[in-house]
Amino acid sequence: MHADQANAGGAAVPPVRRVRQSTMLSYGFGAVAYGVKDFAFSTFLLLFYNQVLGLPSARVGFAIMCALLLDAFIDPAIGFLSDRTRSRWGRRHPWMYASAAPIALGWLLLWNPPTWSNQAMLVWVFASAVLVRTAVSAYEVPSQALSPELSADYDERTRIMAYRYLFGWVGAMAMLMASYGYFLSGGLLDRQGYIGFSVGGAVAMFVAILVSALGTHREIGRLPRPEIEKQSIGANFRDLKETVRNRAFLILMAAGVCYYSAQGIAYALSNYLYAHVWGFRGGDFQWLGLTLLAGATGAFLIAPRLAKRTGKPLAAMGFMAAAAILLTAPYWLRLAGLFPEPGNPLLLPILLSIFTLNTVCAVSSTILGASMMADVVEHSEMETGRRSEGVFFAGFFFVQKCTSGLGIFAAGLILSIAGFPEAAKPGTVPAETIDRLTILFATLYMTLAFAAAFFYRRFPFGKTEHLARVARLAEAGRES
Repeated sequence: MHADQANAGGAAVPPVRRVRQSTMLSYGFGAVAYGVKDFAFSTFLLLFYNQVLGLPSARVGFAIMCALLLDAFIDPAIGFLSDRTRSRWGRRHPWMYASAAPIALGWLLLWNPPTWSNQAMLVWVFASAVLVRTAVSAYEVPSQALSPELSADYDERTRIMAYRYLFGWVGAMAMLMASYGYFLSGGLLDRQGYIGFSVGGAVAMFVAILVSALGTHREIGRLPRPEIEKQSIGANFRDLKETVRNRAFLILMAAGVCYYSAQGIAYALSNYLYAHVWGFRGGDFQWLGLTLLAGATGAFLIAPRLAKRTGKPLAAMGFMAAAAILLTAPYWLRLAGLFPEPGNPLLLPILLSIFTLNTVCAVSSTILGASMMADVVEHSEMETGRRSEGVFFAGFFFVQKCTSGLGIFAAGLILSIAGFPEAAKPGTVPAETIDRLTILFATLYMTLAFAAAFFYRRFPFGKTEHLARVARLAEAGRES
């Protein structure tokens, strides 16, 4: 019997197949929503509440980190409930459709706070950040859980993730260029510019989610529909505990905690580094957006091909180590007096070339990490008898959201330790303060990124083991 036909009958393992192009494009397009959210949240939120509204950076970072603590409960709950959802629209799509409006509303509230006292404003950023994070989880966790359900093929899963990350970066870079070139063209400290910034982001996320949900709707009948037994809350928690103890999952979580925290720090400090270390001005940010998009496109083309030749764990380790070296090299060279100074015509092309290569490597490593997470599903199913896509990708997504929570908190501490002044204009910050900032940033980033590379290499299985596992599960499904 053909794999699609077998699955249509309710098999609990997805077909080993190549996903049709229209479905791939629709599925990937949904990541525009997360790209917009992640870029703006990680890059501008600390800047907005600290430099524009004048709240202390460490307190803003702490408020956002407190919002992150709730995610430790929200994300796994959404993943677990998504896995157990039963409807005529399947397990994932009800969540995807229902999340669009709350995400847009939360986004508008986050960037348009009332004029209150500092303490009340901190409560506002906490509450609105919780709303945004919860709504994004309600979309992103079920949406990511679709990836292992669309195909069980080892290499096709990397291609699926490549599309998803490409569109995520398209959304992020489109928001970057729109922010610097249009919404905030009057300056990063212009509060009025953030009104259009919030509306543009809300509309983009709303449209991306609905397009993705509608474009993948026809796949519902082909997705796995495992049987779920009714059981007590205590039994559900025991199942959840057994699921998340999977060794391969824990290794990827460790790698994700390290890398995504490093990425979050880089994002949160990016405007400070671009403006105060490299002297970027208006048009430079447009070139930066195109450069990072070119790097993401390179990763889309390179990561699946290299992983097919070397295997995902080895390729992910190599990409991660290279990304750490490339991103921090300009800062070490600058401290050694070996990099062009701001104003030198060579600075921008050299810096952007390095950033392009860094983006290729960094995005490639994250594509492969997500693809390996998809493969954990069948590894766990063999051990527990349950498919837990939602639980695994809830954990993975929680780690990704740590980039904006822990990253902003760590960035606030770095700025405080470096003695960076509030509302500082480029060219007015003392050189020794800039040096302290770059040393702290580069050291922490390298440490975390190399730790991530170490964990990626420890992933316990490859293509041969995965395909054998899928074949055994498919055979068991036909016999049952």
